[in-house]
Amino acid sequence: MFELVIACLLGVGIGTITGMTPGIHINTAGAILFAVSTILLSFVSPEFLCVLMVSMSIAHALLEFVPSMLLGVPEEGTALTVLPGHKMVLEGRSKEAIRIVSIGGFGAIIVTILLLPIFAIVLPPTYEFLKPVTWILLLIASIYLIYKVTSTLKGFLWSLLLFILSGILGWIIFQAPLSSGISLMCVFSGLFGISTILFSLNDNSTIPHQNKFYELDLDNAKIKSRLTGGTTGAILGCLPGFGPAQGSVIAQSASGQSNNDDENTTNFLLVISGLNTSDCLFSLIAIYLIGNPRSGIAVYMSYLISEFNLSHLIAFIFASLISVSLSLALCLKLGDSFSKLMSGIDYRKLSIAVIVLQVILLYIFGLYYQAPLLYLTLMLVTSTAMGLLPHYLDVGKSHLMGVLIIPAIIIYMQMFQS
Repeated sequence: MFELVIACLLGVGIGTITGMTPGIHINTAGAILFAVSTILLSFVSPEFLCVLMVSMSIAHALLEFVPSMLLGVPEEGTALTVLPGHKMVLEGRSKEAIRIVSIGGFGAIIVTILLLPIFAIVLPPTYEFLKPVTWILLLIASIYLIYKVTSTLKGFLWSLLLFILSGILGWIIFQAPLSSGISLMCVFSGLFGISTILFSLNDNSTIPHQNKFYELDLDNAKIKSRLTGGTTGAILGCLPGFGPAQGSVIAQSASGQSNNDDENTTNFLLVISGLNTSDCLFSLIAIYLIGNPRSGIAVYMSYLISEFNLSHLIAFIFASLISVSLSLALCLKLGDSFSKLMSGIDYRKLSIAVIVLQVILLYIFGLYYQAPLLYLTLMLVTSTAMGLLPHYLDVGKSHLMGVLIIPAIIIYMQMFQS
């Protein structure tokens, strides 16, 4: 038992480092850890490594919102927080933003665990029933959400076009001779990270003094958002073809929120942070419920433990509770310290430095995984250019999630229509 507590603490430490480092995806960290697992298994048990991975993924899922919002550096599950989070930082409300995502992530884990008995009964048969019609559900949900978040015919048509173009980009990228981790890192850096920062440079924005005081009342709408994030994340952890990116758009509509005004921004961030962390936990639980790992970390764990039983499930749940509690405290502390440092920094120089850092990290990982650098450069330039379009067309960037949704539609349509 003491051994597993040590594994949990180590996992939180590693997840904090990877989450706070811009551009590092949790699957990349997991791949490195799994690569050296043959050596580590000479000293520790498979359960030790799995608990370490659970804790690392939970901590990373919560802490990655700090660079995502404060620096505009997204991952798959945090891409949609860039604009609302960035907006709050430029309003001097970074401490409030950090607390919103911390509470959302922590609350969603609790909701996921409490609802686990219900999901254990309902989701396995639902999973089998919905697999053949997954592509239809994705298609209907995508068109509905585009219609839902646009107010004019012109806006709808532009949004639909961006959704289709980003989907074509995604399909081309996933056919490329690149690992999925590098592909995601590149496309999300361009679509949501570098493009957002480049556009903000045109406004000559400055980072204002960050308010020491914040006001965050947990009213019914915010509680609903936490429930929505936790529940949606759990469902997405089992259903094929759905992930944080797709779920972010769906949960946004399910909670009745948009990111247009102050109240909706708060609830939107609660939903997204909750969805990201709960999906992280439930993708691991899915190994036990449906025998199918739903994330990169879950795949590595399934290789380490051949027979996933109830005792493993209980251990992972307790590890997630410890991890999310420690990560909550770390997120608040590190987020506040980070926001203090930002107040005295020139925004333009910081933005350029972040862009340079993202590009350098991308090419470092590209060299490590022996990716074709010319193709990587073309992918980054194309995704950045496409990421700038919503700013000039005055439509939401969430429609660029077609980069993942359309390839999922095509894959599942081919799988069950052949």
